[in-house]
Amino acid sequence: MVNVGIDLHKTQFTTCVRKKSGNEFEQYPTTAEGYMAFLAKAAEWQSNGEEVRVGVESTGNTRYFKSRMEAAGIGVTVINTLKFKVVNESVNKTDKHDAATIAEFLELGILPEAHLCSQKHEQMRRLLKVRTTLVRAQVVIKNQIHALFTAEGLEDVTGGELQSKKGRQRVLNALNQWENGLVVQPLVETIERLDENVKRIEKELRLLAAGDRVVELLMTIPGCGEIGAWTIGAYTGDIKRFASAKKYAAYAGLVPWVQNSNETIRHGKITKRGPQELRTALVQLVMGLRRMKAKTNTWRIMQRYELMKKSKSHPGVKIIAAARKIATMIWHMLSEDAEFEVAKMVDRKLVVVSESMRMDALLVQEAMEEAKEEGKEKEEEPVIVRVVEKGVRKTGVAGKKLKKVG
Repeated sequence: MVNVGIDLHKTQFTTCVRKKSGNEFEQYPTTAEGYMAFLAKAAEWQSNGEEVRVGVESTGNTRYFKSRMEAAGIGVTVINTLKFKVVNESVNKTDKHDAATIAEFLELGILPEAHLCSQKHEQMRRLLKVRTTLVRAQVVIKNQIHALFTAEGLEDVTGGELQSKKGRQRVLNALNQWENGLVVQPLVETIERLDENVKRIEKELRLLAAGDRVVELLMTIPGCGEIGAWTIGAYTGDIKRFASAKKYAAYAGLVPWVQNSNETIRHGKITKRGPQELRTALVQLVMGLRRMKAKTNTWRIMQRYELMKKSKSHPGVKIIAAARKIATMIWHMLSEDAEFEVAKMVDRKLVVVSESMRMDALLVQEAMEEAKEEGKEKEEEPVIVRVVEKGVRKTGVAGKKLKKVG
């Protein structure tokens, strides 16, 4: 077994080979010639019957490096840098020392491994990031147009007018007699070009996500659109790599950090150590559910959200709590390959209690009206007794509850 630690950089990489006689170091450029030179040396080890494996930290060109090595039959361990602080916090931090440290831990088999997503999901992530950049640029330009209208004392345009091509044309037509209309013309043209590019990216994302079961399941969640489904799917990948819903929530960075030592227990804010894009998508999904109050007001997650809204001072706390619940729900959906079910979002016990209370109120009102019609308000027999008897005859559940109260 040949264990090679590699300190990978943009222009070169340093290798350290662990041997009984001592460590051997080499340096190669990150060019076609450099990769070929290292692979030629690795081929010599393989020809002698040795198995070659390398350890490398996760960085910008790690995916390319990994694909080149694996194509040559070399096993690659990508290091999770968040869990491997030995290199970053080393007093003697040189390329050779870092490579030697990686090789030593690789030989012992204790390197914390990072997960690299599939090529398809990597492409989706890149497209989503580009789309986000373009959309943010549009927002900046639209805000500038609003500021120009305010500065000239004109009636400001609504947000919807700048969203569509027809609406933007109406804005330009309204500025035909404005001597500074040329200031807005290039801004509107830029918005249109950006909008065209956004649509092209969305079309490509639609092709990449076609037939993706994860995206199909996510789209069954009310309030989850294409962008949200693409983002969650691309940054989740294979749900089987998360042993539990808690681990998935931790991956999204939605769990609080904890420091326990002896009798001291400290809890802090959420870790935010997962992909920011995934966290943002989950939060936006919560806001989407909140906008659909007519459908979601009976759901446990939204009832809990409204309850926390009254008790928590900071508005972000309740949103993050609901986002973590959403992450748990998504983990179960993907793990069980099941579509979203509204019935699972409603607490059946609470529904039964609520229905019984509603029936109780109706029975009391009906009995009181009958007593009033018959002129029996002052009858010795309490009205509640007649309601109990009526409830037992009609519903059973409400009647028994009232009988217990009576």
